[in-house]
Amino acid sequence: IINNYLGGTQGGAVDKASPSGMHFRDSKRKVDYVLAYHYRKRLARHPAGAGSPEPTHESASLALVSNGRTGKGCAELQRQDGGQYAPQEQPRPLGVEVIELGPLDTLEEEKRLQREEYERNLVEVGLEIEKDPENKSQGLSFVRIHAPWQVLSREAELLKIKMPTKKMYEITEEGGILKTLNEIWCKLTKPLQPQVPQQENSNMKSLSYPFSREKIYLYNIKDKDTFFDNATRSRIVREILKRVSTKARNSTGIGTLIANHVYDAAYPLHDGEYEGQNDDMNERKLLYREWARYGVFYKFQPIDLIRKYFGEKIGLYFAWLGLYTEFLIPSSVVGIIVFLYGCITIEGDIPSKEMCDQHNAFTMCPLCDKFCDYWNLSSACATARASHLFDNPATVFFSIFMALWATMFLEQWKRLQMRLSYFWDLTGLEEEEVSFLSEHPRPEYETKLLRKKLKNKSITTENSNEDEKEKLTWSDRMPGYAANFGLILFMIMLTFSAVFGVIVYRITTAAALSFSTNETTRSNVRVTVTATAVIINLVVILILDEIYGAVAKWLTEIEVPKTEKTFEERLILKAFLLKFVNSYAPIFYVAFFKGRFVGRPGHYVYVFEGYRMEECAPGGCLMELCIQLSIIMLGKQLIQNNLFEIGIPKLKKLFRKLKDERTEPKEMDTNQSKDPQQWDLDYILEPFTGLTPEYMEMIIQFGFVTLFVASFPLAPLFALLNNIIEVRLDAKKFVTELRRPDTVRAKDIGIWYNILSGIGKLSVIINAFVIAVTSDFIPRLMYQYAYSQNGTMHGFINHTLSYFNVSHLKAGTQPENSPFAQDVLFCRFKDYREPPWSQNQYEFSKQYWAVLSARLAFVILFQNLVMFLSVLVDWIIPDIPKDISEQIKKEKSVLLDFFLKEEHEKLKLIESFIARDKQKNKSGTKGERIRAASFCQFNRCQKGSFASFSSQHTEV
Repeated sequence: IINNYLGGTQGGAVDKASPSGMHFRDSKRKVDYVLAYHYRKRLARHPAGAGSPEPTHESASLALVSNGRTGKGCAELQRQDGGQYAPQEQPRPLGVEVIELGPLDTLEEEKRLQREEYERNLVEVGLEIEKDPENKSQGLSFVRIHAPWQVLSREAELLKIKMPTKKMYEITEEGGILKTLNEIWCKLTKPLQPQVPQQENSNMKSLSYPFSREKIYLYNIKDKDTFFDNATRSRIVREILKRVSTKARNSTGIGTLIANHVYDAAYPLHDGEYEGQNDDMNERKLLYREWARYGVFYKFQPIDLIRKYFGEKIGLYFAWLGLYTEFLIPSSVVGIIVFLYGCITIEGDIPSKEMCDQHNAFTMCPLCDKFCDYWNLSSACATARASHLFDNPATVFFSIFMALWATMFLEQWKRLQMRLSYFWDLTGLEEEEVSFLSEHPRPEYETKLLRKKLKNKSITTENSNEDEKEKLTWSDRMPGYAANFGLILFMIMLTFSAVFGVIVYRITTAAALSFSTNETTRSNVRVTVTATAVIINLVVILILDEIYGAVAKWLTEIEVPKTEKTFEERLILKAFLLKFVNSYAPIFYVAFFKGRFVGRPGHYVYVFEGYRMEECAPGGCLMELCIQLSIIMLGKQLIQNNLFEIGIPKLKKLFRKLKDERTEPKEMDTNQSKDPQQWDLDYILEPFTGLTPEYMEMIIQFGFVTLFVASFPLAPLFALLNNIIEVRLDAKKFVTELRRPDTVRAKDIGIWYNILSGIGKLSVIINAFVIAVTSDFIPRLMYQYAYSQNGTMHGFINHTLSYFNVSHLKAGTQPENSPFAQDVLFCRFKDYREPPWSQNQYEFSKQYWAVLSARLAFVILFQNLVMFLSVLVDWIIPDIPKDISEQIKKEKSVLLDFFLKEEHEKLKLIESFIARDKQKNKSGTKGERIRAASFCQFNRCQKGSFASFSSQHTEV
């Protein structure tokens, strides 16, 4: 059924639009899918007349002339023997007009023919389409698609879509104290629940079974127009669009046509407007009111409604994000307690007091050559006190807590995922369905395969069947793999180069500021250099992140993966690798490399033959690591996750709108109604490009929260505050700024779970090294229990400082114009080395090796302890909740009983009909006819208003 398919000659139907914007012009058939394309009319006309050219869809026949590539227009083309389309020399009939096509016209004509062929094929498979007449010389047009019941039922059976049956069964709840606690929790959280329609009896669940036309009497079909919801209908149509092919360029499916710019877009419609004065409530408006506004940030997410509207894959993302945000609450509370512990105990910290003691001063060696003087350790008092906020015994406990927190989070997610799979009928998601949905080749794969076939010109027609089965081999993909390896290696080296560049900036800037005659500038060198370097690091990370995202996509495309699933997994791995290295490389440098290769007074390590390698602050590198981590984390969240996510889609939308206004001429379009229809409004929205960016930013944040949490206990708090906004920001984006995504069935979050698990295990090792190597926890512990005379921390600072004889400084490196030069015989530096009066002067002391051994022992002990506790937690918490596993078993037995009962009743009914027919009819032939009629009557009675569908099976 094609409405207004050619020329718009159906009178009144042209001006009449669907009042709701969701139906065909008859206001009965739903618009299940929309194809959008730009068209351009032929402008070359032989009669050279003034004024604008007229449209060429009039009744006059046209003979098209081009440079050899065209097809049928409104009239048959004249073909010469050489294969070129050209007009014949004989006189033309009256009304035939010659038009010469330019290159653009030829391309546009080819696209038009492909569209017509594709739409004819859609009609052949049973879809109904409605198309607006093209009234302007160029513009935007839409093809609206409706799937009738026969197509929906056929495809639902093919896709094995689970649908609710008539059978309802009771969900058995856990009794005892858990039930009581659950009831109390529900009452307490009632104000936080979104006001969305709920199932009347939450204790009852409808039994679902893959749709089958032969067993249609099993399903609870009240109205065949609403039995399949909008999301399911659009999903079915999308699968048909992927499958239907055209002969032109051997293109298969809508993906290839969009890639070849035959169509601009293909998308399902939103359920009307999300805000407006009308009282008509739809699911989109309900989601906006109860979920996609910042004003409802305190409410729980309506996960079931999200899944119903957007599909299981997006529903699982928001369920995961919600659980992650909830789990950040306890970790934030513990992080705040650890920080407060540091604030409370700062006054009682003996090493900080010793460092700040003006009377017991330590004269330190110069921080640079010639221009830096000897300095007093008490001048670094503020840094030492601030370091104690994050470098205290409580951080060790917090690191163990966060490692167990990550394990518990992943275990709880597996349980929630299983619960959702049960209630969303995903537990029996057959592998056949998954493979069917993912086996469609990507357009790029088909194009490359076609080029490979065209290259093999020696293939004869006898080998055509083998040609169809041809696939891309390793040799075809080897250039892509080589480019991937080389470019990924280059990008990682680029990240390291950026980090090294910032290191050089810090060294040279520190040296330059040390030359300053301003006393204030010289005294604040470390603060100035650290702050500016971190900001530079942040800017570099943000820029490289955007570049790496584009590069990862391009590298995955040149690999030419066959299916969308393979493409997505490879893209995720590449993007994560590049962005992980980019985000954490500066932090790894500060945590594990800064200050480790400095040397000692008289034997410093230099870069560029004059600049000393930078050292850690007197209080250690942990404070600087905390500053680096906090600024990069907060900067990425504020700028990249929020400002970019809000601003960039709006800029793209504005750019697309301006482009459309510029390309479309100002012509009156009689086809357009005064109010824009839903397909017009949705076309303006940004197309949905996948969940990879959403997951990626959360995974990187998860790394900030877990990997270096020993140095920044407040990281979970800042992540929680960001995620409260992030949930509503993503929700608003999906509801108001993006076209409606295609619903995709998924049992889990895929490869992201493996990445999360890997980060959780890596965090144990990294935090062990941060505590052992970067912080002063091990040296303090060793001093208190091995070297302290009274078992206290008194004398710790003196113990960690080594002596250096200033007369051993190299010529030209002594401080110039120093007022203390005559009084200073020995200066101190932070390290465990032998004093100058020892036989092995300036060599590593026994304390150094003892502390190093203790550090390594702590790493091994910490890692094994935390890994053991994580495995214990994993073992204690079952992956599948006990009540869900029991319900799954119960559902299987209920399904079996239901089938047996239905089949038994059906058999009894058939037997009663046969027995009655035997009594009424004595004649054999006559009796057979009556029995056949009775059996048809039984079919109508049993199936409601539906006849047998056996005659309506269509080959697919």
